[in-house]
Amino acid sequence: MEQIKTAIIGYGLSGSVFHAPIISSLPEFLLSYIYTSDLEKQKSIHQRYPDVKIPTDLQSIFENDGVELVVIATPNTSHFSIAKQAILAGKNVVVDKPFTITSKEADELIDLAKSQNVILSVFQNRRWDSDFKTLRKVAESLLLGTIVECEMHMDRFRNQAKRSWREESLPGSGVLYDLGAHLIDQAQVMFGTPEAITADLRYQRKFAETVDNFEIVLHYGKKKVTLKSGMLVKISPAKYALHGENGSYVKYGEDVQEADLKAGYTPAKKLNWGVEPLEQRGHISVMTNGIEINGTVETEPGDYREYYRNIYQAMKENVDLIVQPIHGANTVRLIESAIKSNDQKKTIRVQLAEM
Repeated sequence: MEQIKTAIIGYGLSGSVFHAPIISSLPEFLLSYIYTSDLEKQKSIHQRYPDVKIPTDLQSIFENDGVELVVIATPNTSHFSIAKQAILAGKNVVVDKPFTITSKEADELIDLAKSQNVILSVFQNRRWDSDFKTLRKVAESLLLGTIVECEMHMDRFRNQAKRSWREESLPGSGVLYDLGAHLIDQAQVMFGTPEAITADLRYQRKFAETVDNFEIVLHYGKKKVTLKSGMLVKISPAKYALHGENGSYVKYGEDVQEADLKAGYTPAKKLNWGVEPLEQRGHISVMTNGIEINGTVETEPGDYREYYRNIYQAMKENVDLIVQPIHGANTVRLIESAIKSNDQKKTIRVQLAEM
């Protein structure tokens, strides 16, 4: 197998917890470089990945002919500028979500990647969450009949200030660009392009400098899709609630992969990767042909490796990208529309490229 020599730029939460462990567990990739200027993080890299080199500057990565793939896991404000440099250097690029801060930046990167004939993708790993995969399977099974409503949550509890760029008053910071990017992407994967959006954005914590709570309604004709996230949710509601003409499916709990990755496990070190406990199975209740059926639904295994396996196939086997850059651009446009809806206190019509 021809390995793809890969460089990761950034070693914060995203780079250290998601990208590096997943890439290093795949034989298709050779994790060769990780760039960070943080000395403590450099020590951590040496301990965990002793064969990985830590370059002193980004240019040495861009000028290295052996590096085929550059993964950008830096703060949101630098996604556009670093991705642009990498693309101009002829590198294939993965950008962590959100793709960019503005749709204008997203469009520019897409056009640039086309002109340079390189692959560009956005890391939307939550498409491979166990619970989301199961939600899609339930919807596609037609057991619930025509879907009329879906509610998706990504909630956290953090009532103390945290020194992090995500909490600061910066472009692209806050829960809307962070967890919101996941929920908006999932909604588009499930239901396609919405007709309109209504959003309520709030600063709820005393120390909040940026949005830390949102409720977004995506309009699909008769179908209503609600996306919610808050940073003061101690007792979590259902992660997903799906309602159709025949019944409902409700799922609690979180995909196990993030917790395992934070604990130091990887798919290479743990059996039954992405398999959740039986007690977390979602509940379904259906009434069809006069018969009521109640039970649980076996949860599909989650696997973030599938994202990077597809990147390999796109680079080496001419397979279509699953997460295309236009998907990331659509998500940014919906974030911009949510901000506009909140500011104007009204529903906003949206026009996006089809998923």
